[in-house]
Amino acid sequence: MTPHQTSPTGSPRWPVLATLVSVVLGLHLVLLAGGLTPRLPGTVPTVDAVTATERLAPSDPQRATHELTTQPPPVHVSTVRWITPAPSPAAAPAPQRRKPTRATAMASTDTAVAPPSAEAPSPDVTAPSVDTPHAVHAAASLPTNTEPPASDEPILAATAESNTPATPVELPPAQPPSSTRLQYDVSGTVKGIGYRAQGSLDWIVANGRYDARMEMRVLLLGSRSQTSTGRIDPAGLIPERFADKSRSEKATHFDTEKQRIRFSNNAPDVPLLPGAQDRLSLFMQLASLLQARPEAYAAGQTVDMQVAGTGDAPVWRFEVGEESTILLPAGELRARQLVRQPRKEFDSTVEIWLAPGLEHLPVRLRITQPNGDVADQKLSHMP
Repeated sequence: MTPHQTSPTGSPRWPVLATLVSVVLGLHLVLLAGGLTPRLPGTVPTVDAVTATERLAPSDPQRATHELTTQPPPVHVSTVRWITPAPSPAAAPAPQRRKPTRATAMASTDTAVAPPSAEAPSPDVTAPSVDTPHAVHAAASLPTNTEPPASDEPILAATAESNTPATPVELPPAQPPSSTRLQYDVSGTVKGIGYRAQGSLDWIVANGRYDARMEMRVLLLGSRSQTSTGRIDPAGLIPERFADKSRSEKATHFDTEKQRIRFSNNAPDVPLLPGAQDRLSLFMQLASLLQARPEAYAAGQTVDMQVAGTGDAPVWRFEVGEESTILLPAGELRARQLVRQPRKEFDSTVEIWLAPGLEHLPVRLRITQPNGDVADQKLSHMP
C-alpha cells in the first residue's frame, strides 16, 4: 500500500466535511427565505379575492379580480391580512316631516313622540267649548281616525261631571215666606204600631240667608231632627248644608262652585242640578214658588226638583192638585195639595198641603213609606 492511499476505516478529509456543512447551511437559509416554495402552473396564490379587493380601491372591485387572474403570482406570499375600514356611507337626508293631522294630534296624547321641530309646528288642538263638554273624554276613548259622536246625555249632568261651568238655566221666580214657627200634631204607624208625637218647624229668614229646623219628639223613643241652611236669591232657596240626626248625624253638602253634592257617609258624589233642594228645604221652596206665582201652578201642573237626602239626590216630580178646605187641629184652612208619587219600588209617597192664606206655608205633611209606615203632621196652632 502506497503512502497516498487511505484505508476504508480511516477518517475523512477536512475539506469534504467543510463542503458538506456549507451545503446544509445553504439549504437551510434557502428554505427559511422561501426561495424553494414550489409553484405549479395555473395555481392561485393564498390571498383571496376579498383581501385583494380591500387592498385596492373599494370602488373598483373588477380591477382587483382582473389583476389576480392576469398577473403572475408572487413567489413570497405574506400571511398578514391588511384590513382597511369601510368608508362611511353618505349621511341619509332627514325625512321631511308632514304636517300632523287632527287624528295624529289626538294619538299623541297617549304615546310618547319626539318634540316637533321649528319647521313642523305643534298640532293646533283647541279646548272644547262649553257646548261640547264631552269632547275631551270622547276623544280619549275613540279610535284616532274617527270624530267624537254627539252625546245624547242631559246637558246639566254632563257639565257637572266634566267640572265645567253649567249653562245658565232660567228658574221660575220664588218668594220665601216670612220667618215663623209652626207646630204640628203627629200621628202614624211604625210596623203596624200606632204612635203620637209632637213636631215643630222653625223657619228664619234674614240677610239673604235662611235657616230651617224641623224636630219630632216621640214619647219614650226620643227625638229626630233635620236642619237646612243656605242662601236666598230671586229663584228661591240655595241649600248649602243639610243634616239628619237621631242617634248620630249624617250631613249633605252642596258645592255650588264645583256643581257637586257630597255626603258625609262616603256615598258617591252626584251632580248638583239647578234648583236642587234637600228633604227639608223642598217644602219651603214649594211654598216660595207658589207664593211668587200662584196662577202658574194650577191643578194638573207638575214640578220637577232634585231632592238630596243623606246618600242620594234623585229628581222628584210633584203633581199639583186642587185647592180645597181641610180640617186641622188649628182649624179649617184652604190649602192646595201637591203629591209626589213613587216612581221606583222603594220610593215613598210624599203629600204636602200649602195654605195660600199663610204665605203658602206647609200646614200638613204626610209621608207613606213603601212598607206601610205613615207619618202625618197637621198644624196644631196658628202661627
